[in-house]
Amino acid sequence: MRRRSLLLAAVPAGLATLAGCGDGKSDSSKAAPSPSPSASASASAPPPPKIVDGPLPAITAGTKFDEKPTVAKGPGEPSKDLAVKTVIAGSGRTVAENDFIQANYLGQIWSTAKVFDNSYDRKRPLVIQLAQGSIIDGWRYALAGRKTGSRVQIAVPPTWGYGTSGNAQAGIKGTDTLVFVIDLIDSFNSKSSAKGTEVPQTDAALPKVGTNTNGEAPSITIPKTAPPKKLVSAYVLEGDGPELKADQAILCQFKGVVWDSGKPFEQTYGSGRLSQFSLEQMQQVVKGLPQGLAGKKVGSRVMVVVPPDLAYGNNPPTGGPIKKGSTLVFSVDILAAM
Repeated sequence: MRRRSLLLAAVPAGLATLAGCGDGKSDSSKAAPSPSPSASASASAPPPPKIVDGPLPAITAGTKFDEKPTVAKGPGEPSKDLAVKTVIAGSGRTVAENDFIQANYLGQIWSTAKVFDNSYDRKRPLVIQLAQGSIIDGWRYALAGRKTGSRVQIAVPPTWGYGTSGNAQAGIKGTDTLVFVIDLIDSFNSKSSAKGTEVPQTDAALPKVGTNTNGEAPSITIPKTAPPKKLVSAYVLEGDGPELKADQAILCQFKGVVWDSGKPFEQTYGSGRLSQFSLEQMQQVVKGLPQGLAGKKVGSRVMVVVPPDLAYGNNPPTGGPIKKGSTLVFSVDILAAM
């Protein structure tokens, strides 16, 4: 029997699924982020839309990239097609379908200019997969092919939004065309790696982790010494992003090996997957891992050595290389936080 993923939501990069990962604990009492499709809307995929230039309402304030915009009411009747405009052209990586995107956004209703959701006020960008079933089709078709660093404005008819049922919790009717302003901050796929500054690994009693940034699994070399009794967390590559908070979730690449044997027990590298989990949830699985990641900077590669009492202790998963009393070594590339 295939054992359950140690890192919970390990996500196949070619399939649907990071819908509603949002910003973790702070959103627990709210609806899922508005670009996530409702069950009825995602039940059957509509045909691809025709993409047109407009009409689109004016952005009257907050006109800079990653600045919260103010958007006017829709001018007259909206198009029955998907209206898309690159307001600010970025020069970063081209986004492809099935990539994960990190974006700030504001969404409002065409006919009333009523804002139903925005990520700017939460101060935690959305991280979600640009895949069928994880995001409304209007986003999926409008953003594929755009470059990171771009601001994109779109008008989404119900067919490629929430369908004829709308989204009652957000105040969206089944006839509403939706207007979004989306700031594409970054994108990730199964070949992404941390891009931080290399940090010297000088302690001979600790494992050495590879510093390659080509999307391939880094090497983890275990020393011929006894493992440390306490949790160890150290930068391999130090990024320049914000420090992780204990109530956040991360999108990452990872590799885990057992200290005694050096055998890997799970990894995303080379599997076509990325992993997403909240640090709070991970406390229930491998306590030492979120403890070792909290406070580390986004964009970093972090080595975490987890002693048995903060890992599986005397209750390891069955059928794998982890035994009773195993010390675990992780290399984690923190790609994004939410």
